[in-house]
Amino acid sequence: MFTIFKLFFLLGWVSFGGPAAHIGYFRQTFVEKLKWLDDQEYGQIVALSQFLPGPGSSQVGFALGYKRGGLPGALAAFLGFTLPSILIMIGLAVVASQITQNDLFQSIVHGLKLLAVVVVADAAWGMYKNFCKSTLTVGLCILTATMLLIAPSIIMQIGILLLAAMIGSRYLKQTQPKPTSQAFKPSYPPLFLFVALLIGLPFAAQLMPSVALFNDFYQAGSLVFGGGHVVLPLLQNIVGDQLSQDSFLTGYAAAQAVPGPMFTFATYIGYELLPSNPIAGSLIATFAVFLPGFLLLLAVLKNWQTLAQKPRVAGALIGVNAAVVGLLIAALYQPVFISAVFTAYDIALVLVGFFLLKQLKLPIIWLVLTFILAGIVTGLV
Repeated sequence: MFTIFKLFFLLGWVSFGGPAAHIGYFRQTFVEKLKWLDDQEYGQIVALSQFLPGPGSSQVGFALGYKRGGLPGALAAFLGFTLPSILIMIGLAVVASQITQNDLFQSIVHGLKLLAVVVVADAAWGMYKNFCKSTLTVGLCILTATMLLIAPSIIMQIGILLLAAMIGSRYLKQTQPKPTSQAFKPSYPPLFLFVALLIGLPFAAQLMPSVALFNDFYQAGSLVFGGGHVVLPLLQNIVGDQLSQDSFLTGYAAAQAVPGPMFTFATYIGYELLPSNPIAGSLIATFAVFLPGFLLLLAVLKNWQTLAQKPRVAGALIGVNAAVVGLLIAALYQPVFISAVFTAYDIALVLVGFFLLKQLKLPIIWLVLTFILAGIVTGLV
């Protein structure tokens, strides 16, 4: 268990670049170097992480730890890979809380908010190309974006995702593999726990306000299809007015800059939302946002291909993926764009950022430093 923890802990400090890069780091370490499994097995794990809601790269690491050491190994892998990012995000939240009113800090925050415009727009475009390839999927994307721009709320988000799943299961199933005759047999204890928490936590939160923070982040983690960027609009609507736009987008930009999973964005937000005990808030939010994805992974890990080949299930997933693109497009406008872009100079910096990211392929850490410097310069002039 210590060996598993150590390997993932070391990777957690150097895994910059987001989920796609993390999957590359894992393959290099555990397939090529350590030979824990072959490329075919690894490819199946990666495919499963894309099929389920939750943090894709963290689910891959969790599954690798599970394959090596069962549930204790999975927990060791998750803790090792996530702990560096958690520590950094808590440190950044502590610093931010001490210097909020500082003019230099405000200038840096403005630069990071402009970076968030670049990153979210790039994510939305990339996901659009991957998930919106037919008239129906494009329509689901546009419908979702339109509804959430007109009436943004967590209820609307959940409703539109359910509608997209129903439409996809009915009209997109013919594009999927032929049905399999093999019966799907999930592992029931984690599946039951996932459903029980999903349904029961909102009621418990009404009776016990101390449960509300855990419930908010658990609900968000249960709905994140399509990658870590989708956690942005989900958390934004869940958090609402509890947190300022500046604090929210500063946390999001910080999550881009640090190594490890983007879901530790929740670590920063949890710190801000529980001022009476901010460290506890960070840990509760982090655990809650990761938990649903891991419970679902444990439920279907052993024979997930059977589930993926069910035409209606696969069609529902296509519909949901198209809808989350629209969800991200809506978030690109509110809160990201309208709270960051005010002048022609801001637009110019966003365009330069796109060039650096897409054409020069500048690593994210250098983009962060560039936009911090640009924010400082903007503050001085």
